Amino acid sequence: MNPAVKDAAHVVDAAAVMGLLTARPRLLALGEPTHGENGLLDLRNDLFRQLVEQEHYRTITIESDCMMGLVVDDYVTSGTGILDEVMERGFSHGWGAFAGNRELVSWMRAYNGGRPAAERLRFAGFDGPLEITNAASPRQALTALHAYLTARVDAGLLPCAAETLDGLCGTDDRWTDPAAMMDPSRSVGRTPEANQLRLLADDLVALLDAQTPGLIAASSRDDWDRARMYGRTATGLLRYHFWMADTSPSRLARLLGVRDSMMAANLLAVAERGPALVNAHNSHLQRDKSRMRMGDLPVEWWSAGAIVSAYLGERYAFLATALGTIRHQGVDTPPPDTVEGLLYALPEDRYVIDAHRLAAILGDVTPAPRVSPWFGYAPLDPAHLTGLDGIVFVKDAPPS
Repeated sequence: MNPAVKDAAHVVDAAAVMGLLTARPRLLALGEPTHGENGLLDLRNDLFRQLVEQEHYRTITIESDCMMGLVVDDYVTSGTGILDEVMERGFSHGWGAFAGNRELVSWMRAYNGGRPAAERLRFAGFDGPLEITNAASPRQALTALHAYLTARVDAGLLPCAAETLDGLCGTDDRWTDPAAMMDPSRSVGRTPEANQLRLLADDLVALLDAQTPGLIAASSRDDWDRARMYGRTATGLLRYHFWMADTSPSRLARLLGVRDSMMAANLLAVAERGPALVNAHNSHLQRDKSRMRMGDLPVEWWSAGAIVSAYLGERYAFLATALGTIRHQGVDTPPPDTVEGLLYALPEDRYVIDAHRLAAILGDVTPAPRVSPWFGYAPLDPAHLTGLDGIVFVKDAPPS
């Protein structure tokens, strides 16, 4: 190990993280190189508690369905629901089954008990209602937006009745057909009904914007914020379904770009509320352009983090998490010439690394890229080192 690497390493706590940054970020993004490791979720929870207690952070947002996340937010802010049901209905991608997420929600609810609304912690999902195999129907988001507007604006301003939206949406399984992910001909995204829904969704969002002063006065800023999220989700889903029906070579790049663009819009809305911790895969939070191969086709797009960083500048900070081993998944000791290998030689189990200091120590020496034997783990790309504000390094991930 290069002894100077120790100079870039610090204990993992909120003070050390803030010490790496030139400004207090509105969004502090903590990435992870793999999903589902409870050790990483425990580290995230510890850091969030410190940010709450020492830095007055009030929101955490994770890579989960933004619509489902409302169930969790209602629970942690007001106690609505039962914890078991909240964990089942409030998370997408199966995240509700992980102990670290349950502990986070339980702690947030306990923290909020007896506190005034302005001091309560908030939860948000920032992903769209998108799974790996399909995308949701736009019905829920469209009808929620329509209902919000119907209760508060003159009926003559509405572009359609609720029944019209319902009829155009049809059955939800038309939209969620898994075959459409790989077969554009199975998508309903360019049918006459879908095209009409895109126009109506645009009109509903425009009406929401035009009526903003009266809507906030007649409801609340929180209710208006939720309505904006309904609008972003409805238009984003309809756009996603439109590109699912595309047959051009750019189809997959479009879909990946639309998803991260939806994520970015939700993150920017979260940032309006105040400082927040963001937790997602490194690939969604990085500043560099994302690239991957899908079959024989190279695909590239800008991640949510890259988009948000372009808007917020130094008010966005990104810490990438790197792992030494995940032995229960066949990921063993990293080669010493990789970034993970350099950090693995440090004596302690966890560090936060000053990425800029590490890059200066390495100088012209470019670490070798690590190759993962397991598809579920993405090693740190050494070419992205200068785009990081810090690295959270965990030496060994224990079995979850």
